[in-house]
Amino acid sequence: MELAVYNKSGEKTDRTISLDDSIFGISPNDHAIYLDVKQILANKRQGTHKSKEKGEITGSTRKLKKQKGTGTARFGSIKSPLFRGGGRVFGPRPRDYSFKLNKKLKRLARKSALSYKATEQKITILEDFTFEAPKTKNFIQLLKSFNLEGRKVLLLVPVTDSNVLLSARNLEEVMYLNAKSINTFDIMKAQQILIVESSINDINEMFNN
Repeated sequence: MELAVYNKSGEKTDRTISLDDSIFGISPNDHAIYLDVKQILANKRQGTHKSKEKGEITGSTRKLKKQKGTGTARFGSIKSPLFRGGGRVFGPRPRDYSFKLNKKLKRLARKSALSYKATEQKITILEDFTFEAPKTKNFIQLLKSFNLEGRKVLLLVPVTDSNVLLSARNLEEVMYLNAKSINTFDIMKAQQILIVESSINDINEMFNN
């Protein structure tokens, strides 16, 4: 797949770059994408939820009324789940939601996600660039050049450029990511992917090793 290379002003240069079809041109596997996204979201969960059960409630253990002879149901402690302020039955407990996936499956999921974006023409190649100073308006101008204002954008770079990072980090809709750290969730969430030209080699190296 051949894509044109653009500069940061949104102008098409006279160069093109070839994307590896084994990465950007495969037949997507939807189930692999589902499993990988599910794992990423599960691993983000803290799992610190907790509610108090009957034995953890602070209160009197005095028997409320005699066991028999009242004509009504028997009652024990005021901490019973039947009463307001009592313990909860089978409430949530702290737990670890994370689970493991096969490396080959995760690789397939990322390739599938990239292939979807390539097929939908949602990948743009930018020539290497930087800013003289960290200014958010510089990055906003870059987004305007590609008509990407207000859209969720994923910028993939080969190395961290502090000026570009600081210019983009205040924009909620922009995700700045090292090309070797891409994941299926961020790829699928993005409405447009901007790939800095020299990071293509990092992507090819990551998937072909």
